[in-house]
Amino acid sequence: MTIVCGVDGCRAGWIVVFHDLGSSLLWWKTFRSLRQIASNPNAPTVIAIDVPIGLPNTGARKCDLLARQLIGPRRSSVFPAPIRPVLAASTYGEAGEMRRRIEGKGLSIQAWAIVPKIREVDTELRSTPLLRQVVREVHPEVCFLEMNGKTHLRYSKKNRAGREERLLILRTAFGTAPTIALTPRPDGCEPDDVLDAFSAVWTAARISSGTAYTLPGSPSRDSCDLPMEIVV
Repeated sequence: MTIVCGVDGCRAGWIVVFHDLGSSLLWWKTFRSLRQIASNPNAPTVIAIDVPIGLPNTGARKCDLLARQLIGPRRSSVFPAPIRPVLAASTYGEAGEMRRRIEGKGLSIQAWAIVPKIREVDTELRSTPLLRQVVREVHPEVCFLEMNGKTHLRYSKKNRAGREERLLILRTAFGTAPTIALTPRPDGCEPDDVLDAFSAVWTAARISSGTAYTLPGSPSRDSCDLPMEIVV
């Protein structure tokens, strides 16, 4: 039995879609932490997660720049990863001041909003080296682009047209499962959280089969030896 999963952040913590690659069985559940996901009885061999992992001490990550270029009209969905020193900040003001001292510019509120999730994943990967072989960074809009034959998506995932567009793409791989997962969806999740998790588990299966690729092709590593990459 080979189980992989796709993970996206949500109000409840993390929404996880599991896929048993042997039986094709799919199921989904929310978890409070990455540790719970990795240690649950159906421990996955691949955890494809939508969160920045390798972080630069200064400057932009090449994988983010390549992802923005690749997805074109949806490029604004790729938030630049915060620099590693920002993880030590306890408030948005402190984080902004820290970045201004290092790079001469502040931090966006969008980047600060995902810092707690980044910090959680970073802590787990640095304290449990074996997880580094299991947990891989993905970006849902890049996953959807690949699923769609590299044809750009037309609509934002935040509106009805965008959800229908993504459901149609997911239906080819997963049949009615994504629609079932939305009716009703798990507590503490938005519709796009669920759809993003399905796109991530699609890439998790590619990672397991050895057919995935990375942006960039030869990723560099950060000061904690974590890869700065997005897997597709």
